[in-house]
Amino acid sequence: MTVDPTTLVAILGMAVVTYLTRISGLFLAGRLRLQGRLKAAFDAAPPAVLTAVIAPMVLATGWPETAAALVTAIAATRLPLLATILVGVVAVVALRAIG
Repeated sequence: MTVDPTTLVAILGMAVVTYLTRISGLFLAGRLRLQGRLKAAFDAAPPAVLTAVIAPMVLATGWPETAAALVTAIAATRLPLLATILVGVVAVVALRAIG
């Protein structure tokens, strides 16, 4: 197998750009002074991204996943994170076995 030098340079270039993009967030986040609405927007970003990733899976895969997500959401209001994850995993496995 041979690797075209142009392809190798393109892959390495994309890797460097990806790494720099990700690491720059760490350096910039510490220097930002967030107040008011901007702080609220930054605080809302992680749950919004998590919802955007989880919602399609919950709503498009079948009833066991939807029911397990509901059970997990209810458990999250009462249990710590690790216990909530365990409840979610057990719920989806059990409901998939039933359905």
